[in-house]
Amino acid sequence: MTIDGMQALAQKVSQQLAVIYDDVDLHCTYDDLAERLISEMRIGPSDTPPAPFSNHWSEQDVIMITYGDSLLKQNEKPLQTLHHFSENYLQDHINSIHILPFFPYSSDDGFSVIDYSSVNESLGDWQDINRIADAKKLMADLVINHCSSRSLWFENFIKGEGQGHDYFFTAEPEDDLSQVVRPRTSPLLRKTGTADGEKYVWCTFSHDQVDLDFRNPEVLSQFVKILRQYLDNGVRIFRMDAVAFLWKIVGSSSINLPQTHEVVRLLRTLIEHAQPDAVIITETNIPNTQNLTYFGNANEAHCIYNFSLPPLLINTLITGNCLYLKRWLMSMPPAQDGTTYFNFIASHDGIGLRPAEGLLSDQEISTLINTMKSFGGAISWRTSETGEQKAYEMNISLFDALQGTTNGPDKWGMPRFICAHTIMLALEGIPGIYIHSLLGTRNDYEKLKNTHHNRAINRHRWDYTALQEKLADASNPHAIVLEQMLALIDKRTAQKAFHPNATQFTLHLGLNLFGFWRQSQDRRQSIFCVSNITDQEIELPISELNLIITESWYDLIIGIEITDLTQALLLSPYQSVWITNVKPS
Repeated sequence: MTIDGMQALAQKVSQQLAVIYDDVDLHCTYDDLAERLISEMRIGPSDTPPAPFSNHWSEQDVIMITYGDSLLKQNEKPLQTLHHFSENYLQDHINSIHILPFFPYSSDDGFSVIDYSSVNESLGDWQDINRIADAKKLMADLVINHCSSRSLWFENFIKGEGQGHDYFFTAEPEDDLSQVVRPRTSPLLRKTGTADGEKYVWCTFSHDQVDLDFRNPEVLSQFVKILRQYLDNGVRIFRMDAVAFLWKIVGSSSINLPQTHEVVRLLRTLIEHAQPDAVIITETNIPNTQNLTYFGNANEAHCIYNFSLPPLLINTLITGNCLYLKRWLMSMPPAQDGTTYFNFIASHDGIGLRPAEGLLSDQEISTLINTMKSFGGAISWRTSETGEQKAYEMNISLFDALQGTTNGPDKWGMPRFICAHTIMLALEGIPGIYIHSLLGTRNDYEKLKNTHHNRAINRHRWDYTALQEKLADASNPHAIVLEQMLALIDKRTAQKAFHPNATQFTLHLGLNLFGFWRQSQDRRQSIFCVSNITDQEIELPISELNLIITESWYDLIIGIEITDLTQALLLSPYQSVWITNVKPS
């Protein structure tokens, strides 16, 4: 980047700051603040940003999502155990790992950060993080909306002096907060005694998670320094946690505000100049149409979480009807180059229901909730804009969520579970797979009972030695799940037509067969992805796929050639096919 390039960057950052702080009285100029942020990110003339609309991913990218302590071994730090698991089992199958917050914390399993610059000693240290980052692409959380009430910053807020004393957003009980949208039922304001008298601190999530005030540019500066440190330690994918709530204005909804979007754009500008292949993923568990806005014009998030996929796909598989899933898929705009979707069907959180609003009817949502409860799941609630209690998410392990249908548990749990991942792995976007889905982990009722937190049901901690024994037994369900999942992943990562930005069209095969077509960017490979989403055998008329008869066609999953294009394929319950014109190697 030339001197002119540095000047252009400074001008761009200054303009972005002008948008963010338009209504804020700063004690410095936008130009001075821009120069400071660029310096803190250590961007110099030798740094070259990527070309616009660059894709930093391919069909080979698959991300495993895990806590740093999902695997425990006696006399070994959990991050070291995680590294050993990766080396022994993931090998070349999965090339990326998302380690959920690995910092010192006070609550919410890591999402109430005490110190952003340290690794939680109980997990390991930065050397352990570096070792994982050397072997895999590393994704980490930037918990940007709030921090712990036990942080030094908040302690200084209470004292009224030192770093952090002016970092937190406050309001007054008499303020009009009726429009505020948030995913919790607890009181929004936390009454806190300080050296300057009583203050009412804004808490979007819990009273231990105190919201930061980005109206103060010092807060923005701190997070730029934090980003630089994470880059230095090998992080290449940043998950911006709860970023939709970042900017608050009393009297507004305080969600998805224009300033929030501009902060994301600014951080992207800085990150991609410092590390051209770095990726930002926004975690915005909100209705689908709002979620899509975080792409911007390919200048905001590189990826957005496809939050509507989990409830819609689970609903499809427990009802045997793909109407709502198909409608949604047809409505989703293709992600332009430089952006893509982050697909997942299970995570450390529950199965969100807000992203299903407007996509599933109230009756469908009610049936879905009741079915998950009958399978041992719990329900978490939120306060709606009108003050009523509404279901926010369903808390259940994915394996248990798919153990049956609306008629109850049945014998098809395993194939139904694999079918869900076969669909997810083939969709446009980058797939993320929760470690407990990779291992077929069941509901952890003991942890739920001990913590009284609904999300604990799907946050099991495995004894690594016991897990290894189970995985060494080929007949064990956990070993079967891992083997089948890795085999599917291997098939996916070998197909150009599964590039995250490859063309996708929805197929119309009725309501009991869910299908879509993918085509590689060079148009040489087509894959027809079709799944029987019922507990009955169903015929797939090959002729309805309009396969080109002059080409040879193969099912990638079974590994056979389809020689007669006039016949129907009989699909077993929850069987999937990936029919392609490129012979498997």
